[in-house]
Amino acid sequence: MNIDIEKWKGLLISYGFRILVAAVILIVGKWVARKISELVERVLNKSGTDETLSVFAKHITNAVLVLVVVIAAIHQLGIQTTSLIAVIGAAGFAVGMALQGSLAHFAAGVLIIMFKPFKVGDFIEGAGIMGTVKEIQLFTTIVNTPDNKKIIIPNSKLTADNMINYSDVENRRVDMIFGIAYGDDIEKGKETLKKVLKEDSRVLTDPAPQIVVGELGDSSVNILCRPWVKTEDYWDVKFDILEKGKIALEKNGLSIPFPQHDVHVFNTKE
Repeated sequence: MNIDIEKWKGLLISYGFRILVAAVILIVGKWVARKISELVERVLNKSGTDETLSVFAKHITNAVLVLVVVIAAIHQLGIQTTSLIAVIGAAGFAVGMALQGSLAHFAAGVLIIMFKPFKVGDFIEGAGIMGTVKEIQLFTTIVNTPDNKKIIIPNSKLTADNMINYSDVENRRVDMIFGIAYGDDIEKGKETLKKVLKEDSRVLTDPAPQIVVGELGDSSVNILCRPWVKTEDYWDVKFDILEKGKIALEKNGLSIPFPQHDVHVFNTKE
């Protein structure tokens, strides 16, 4: 058996050179991909983009560029990459269809990070949940409820419906109702509540508090008490004024009635 040494030597040199070039493409290509992805992150950070989004963009850029480098290296070895690209495309489409729900959450997360309808630390209400935002991720938002329950909300649920951000405004109005008896002096009741509000330094004078008769109820005359406060003082002021208001009304001889029903009994003879 005759072995064509020159032929094998030529093949070895040829394929060895191809393997060497493919290795160089992989090494240099991965280095370039990393540098470009880091550049993308720096540019996004300098433009004020949220850190979560810039880090994600960095990883996506790096993954796409590495994939291109791998395909280029395979092509250098003489392997046809057309079918490989078609398979990758089909696989990507299949994965996209399977993860369309997750992609919707991702798209919503990008919108939240870009347009900032709320930020970490804000007190929000959305998707049937009320609480303080602790973390905004690309797929979910983590909220702590007032009773300290950790709720993980898919981002698409927050962007698909109305969402209330209670922390995005400087001042809020506290709405309270105090009921007094029909026989009580309405003006005295209003003045009593005005005094309670005036004694609380957290109540703002501009806008001025509103104290008016809001309703003639079944068992009481309902006085609306609506002071304005700093957003961070909302709950403390509401709880304090409800308590102090009741005590002050009672001290001034005004009663806070409860619902009553008159029952008439008739005796009939057969």
